[in-house]
Amino acid sequence: MKKHSHGPTTAATAALDAAGIPYTEHQYDNEVRHNYGAEAASELGADAARVFKTLVASARGTLVIGVVPVNGRLDLKALAGCVGQKRASLCDPAEAQRKTGYVVGGISPIGLRTRIPVFVDASAQQFQTVLLSGGRRGLDLEITPENLLQATGGRFAEIAAPGEHAAGSISS
Repeated sequence: MKKHSHGPTTAATAALDAAGIPYTEHQYDNEVRHNYGAEAASELGADAARVFKTLVASARGTLVIGVVPVNGRLDLKALAGCVGQKRASLCDPAEAQRKTGYVVGGISPIGLRTRIPVFVDASAQQFQTVLLSGGRRGLDLEITPENLLQATGGRFAEIAAPGEHAAGSISS
């Protein structure tokens, strides 16, 4: 996979370039809506199970990122367990923006302003490549799941539960 640059660099693309990790950029027209991930899947004509959203949560004061398919929801209890906690809650959008350096709807798990543990739903492993936010609304990056882990220092975990518009369904 080769990098195809179509726009300005983001922290995510800069981090991938610096690490020599291949990816492909996909831009789409972004109409600000409530479900950015579903919009990305629709605009890109991609299977929603292959398009992932980035959610920032807090587990007893420890920030943690869950990356799950846009057609599912984040299982907050499972995510909390990844960092040895029993409960987690989604971060306030303003805090998520401050800590990641990205705006809601464009939060990428790559190139974060603050080092935050990243957990990618294990379902990503069934695809050759996945799509996720590239650091701004209207930009998704296509990357192999293994390269996503390399870029984030993340791990695969069973953190997604099926069902839209449930807890942890705000897309970033």
